Amino acid sequence: MEEKTKPSEIARLENAYVYFNQSAVLEDVSISIKENSFIAVIGPNGGGKTTLLKVILGLVKPDKGTVTVFGKKPMEGKKEIGYLPQYKPINITFPISVYDVVLEGRYSGAFKRYTKEDKEAVEEALDTVEMLPYKNRQIGRLSGGQMQRVFLARALARKPKLLLLDEPTASMDPDTQTKFYKMLMNLKEKMAVLFVTHDVGAVSTYFEEIACLNRRLFYHGPGTEAWGKLEESYGCPVDFIQHTAHHKVLHEHKDHEHHEEEEKNV
Repeated sequence: MEEKTKPSEIARLENAYVYFNQSAVLEDVSISIKENSFIAVIGPNGGGKTTLLKVILGLVKPDKGTVTVFGKKPMEGKKEIGYLPQYKPINITFPISVYDVVLEGRYSGAFKRYTKEDKEAVEEALDTVEMLPYKNRQIGRLSGGQMQRVFLARALARKPKLLLLDEPTASMDPDTQTKFYKMLMNLKEKMAVLFVTHDVGAVSTYFEEIACLNRRLFYHGPGTEAWGKLEESYGCPVDFIQHTAHHKVLHEHKDHEHHEEEEKNV
């Protein structure tokens, strides 16, 4: 019987420190991301989650420590990264189509023309996020959930091996969030996914690995073993609400009043 090949490492931070105005935003953070990983990064506001993504992208250089992305410096390896930022500066009244927004993901210089390969990548990305029928629609005529899928398609058009997402479901309703998470679960067969979120329920339902970050990395490993460390990183008890079609379950906390909730329709 053949042994399974261990997934190779695609990104690593070792003992990384980042300071803003002499205050530590990341403190002695070490993390390894392997191919086809499906990792949620969770922690309180101001805990350094967005900074972690920017360090991997090479947009923020650590004051101490080392970072490698695909065995290179981040600025050299970022060509194989797709990034969906938390805030997307786009004028929704501007007359640009869904197709052209996604085509921006293939931009490679002011004097380079888009190729047939670029256009095929755009069509494939739109099809992946189920937005191909809307390719000629003006971006401002989409719902919030549809627009987010278009921005995801723009990140996917790069054909990345690592996908970084910063709070992409924050403005979505629960049904749209569920569809978005399921879409990501399909993507993990092709790439590693690192997903910053405050949605603890989604973490408990969908993600294989969890990184608990509050300046320091409190935990990185299987989700089933993360709950105590997650509470430690937040500094308080955390309720885990499971994302399922019909039920929700609250996690019990030691040394706190026992919470009971009957199964109910959401």
